[in-house]
Amino acid sequence: MDRQKLSEISDDWLKYAIRRNLGQEPEGDLVEIRKAALADGRIRRYLSDIADFHGTLVTNHKNPDLPIHKLLFLLDLGFDTQVPEIKAAIDAILQHRDGHGVYQSMTNVPKHYGGAGEDVFSWCLCDAPLLLLALLKAGMEYREYVKPGVDHLVSLGRDNGFPCAVSPELGKFRGPGKKEDCCPYATLIMADLLSHIPEYRDSRAAVSSVKALLDLWENSLTRHPYMFFMGTDFRKLKAPSCWYDIVSVAGVLSKYGFVREDPRFLDMIGHIKGKRDAEGLFTPESIYLKLKEWDHGQKKVPSPYLTYLCCLIFKRLEP
Repeated sequence: MDRQKLSEISDDWLKYAIRRNLGQEPEGDLVEIRKAALADGRIRRYLSDIADFHGTLVTNHKNPDLPIHKLLFLLDLGFDTQVPEIKAAIDAILQHRDGHGVYQSMTNVPKHYGGAGEDVFSWCLCDAPLLLLALLKAGMEYREYVKPGVDHLVSLGRDNGFPCAVSPELGKFRGPGKKEDCCPYATLIMADLLSHIPEYRDSRAAVSSVKALLDLWENSLTRHPYMFFMGTDFRKLKAPSCWYDIVSVAGVLSKYGFVREDPRFLDMIGHIKGKRDAEGLFTPESIYLKLKEWDHGQKKVPSPYLTYLCCLIFKRLEP
């Protein structure tokens, strides 16, 4: 899809991201479109939601309404801590950090699942990497604010990726799977986090995570650790990339150069490319019902935002 044509059919918030992240235009040339993007009512609502960052209890990591998902969406578009609400969200994250440097979310795990049954600041390996990733993308100083937490989470890694792990506040909670299995979602977001960190990008932890995800694709008919499947639903095109689906996984894998000739990765990319229409656009095949007001919250017509996400993946694969 031609970048200019994609921009022409996009709303201002996406025009800004396309020009900044696909066109790599200097920020000085984007002042007016950035203002227009920030004036969009949906963007304004997202900013309002993240300003009270810990006001939403984390009970379902798949929920696109979680402030961390909205914050990462805004950061990935190109907004930063010059936006007051984003700075407020980052400041709120920094206020809750454990002794290992891992940032915490407000959660409540019922006693019958092994938790305390109370609202408590804690972390799971399916949310803590996202908080560290947000700090990185917001430009927080790595060694002071990010590295200690990353080092601790990396220490939990195994040869088959990352397990289901939680902080002591959550007691004996563990997801529905074998203890020795990897948690595919934790492995995915750890791979994403490590891809942004030079000292970890080629580390054993990163490589093991990437290989674990490729192995799950290769053995998708038989391996479903922690009830994460790579079946029919996984293969449906969906946006935004905040959970475990083909666009999300391919997006993370595309950040690692060593997978770009791997037949399993190429099979995944081929599956996505095969769903382009005659104009190079992609139509969502699955949606988050809470996102109906966005172009990616419907399945009837092509989505500029979903197309943009796919274009980002393809751009990384260019020679």
